[in-house]
Amino acid sequence: MLAVGRVHGSAFGLPNPGLLPTRKELAELYEEVDRAVAALERKGLRVDGQVLNTRNGAKRIVAEATRRGCEAIVMGADPARSALVRNFIWSQEPQRVLRRAQVPVHLIEDP
Repeated sequence: MLAVGRVHGSAFGLPNPGLLPTRKELAELYEEVDRAVAALERKGLRVDGQVLNTRNGAKRIVAEATRRGCEAIVMGADPARSALVRNFIWSQEPQRVLRRAQVPVHLIEDP
């Protein structure tokens, strides 16, 4: 289980603490990962959880999947948007992972 805390950019080319996820946002991510890991372990699966901070979520997700030797990536996703706006919306990150990954990516769209 991997959760990504989005870093919103840099200020004058330097990292800026104001652009990082807040402690509250990170705590929510850790709680979400803990709940998901516990639920999957109850089903008898061997699971590991991790929270990452990054500007480029798709690149980091694919790199982690490659590093860990994953056979597939499964992500929740919003419906795909047009090419004109999809690169500007964080909710389209699963589609960017789909385009970048070398392993199968399964997107579970929220109805």
